[in-house]
Amino acid sequence: MKKIILTALLATALLSCKKEAEKTEENIAVADSADIKKDAEPETSKIALREVDQKGLTEILSKNNDTLYVTNFFATWCGPCMMEIPHFKKKIEELKDKPVKFTFINIYNKPAWETEVPAFAQKSGLADKILLLDDSKLNQDFFVNFQQWRGNNIPFTFFRKGDKVEESEGSMTEEMLNSQIDSFLK
Repeated sequence: MKKIILTALLATALLSCKKEAEKTEENIAVADSADIKKDAEPETSKIALREVDQKGLTEILSKNNDTLYVTNFFATWCGPCMMEIPHFKKKIEELKDKPVKFTFINIYNKPAWETEVPAFAQKSGLADKILLLDDSKLNQDFFVNFQQWRGNNIPFTFFRKGDKVEESEGSMTEEMLNSQIDSFLK
């Protein structure tokens, strides 16, 4: 009889601890997510990113003058894309008084446009240079703008100054980016 009572008490104690632990974890999760939302809303709600369509992007890519246009296609979930962003930021700062225009085109993952992309834009300080492109609306005519790229790999960077055009598929090191840009500015 003592064994039965002891077993019942032990089981009750264990179940009570488990339920208390679940409540505590739920409370922490609710409190954490509420805190995150409170902190994140003011920062990203101020960011208004602009969507561009195929025609608008073709116009951007076709500009033919003395300005160097550097257009980088990326996604916030793309590790190699995020690895090269600091190189671009450094170059933007370096060339701020030169005729160079940087544009970052976020493609893929349209649902991220509401949360992840504005958060990235805020954190990186690139909000004024980011455009959103719904790649599902692109047709194959769009890719005639490029020598190599067919939209299947990112990061991809397109350089244009006047009639001179260069492309870089894949993540660029700082040295690669410097070399590409220097070849246009000399």
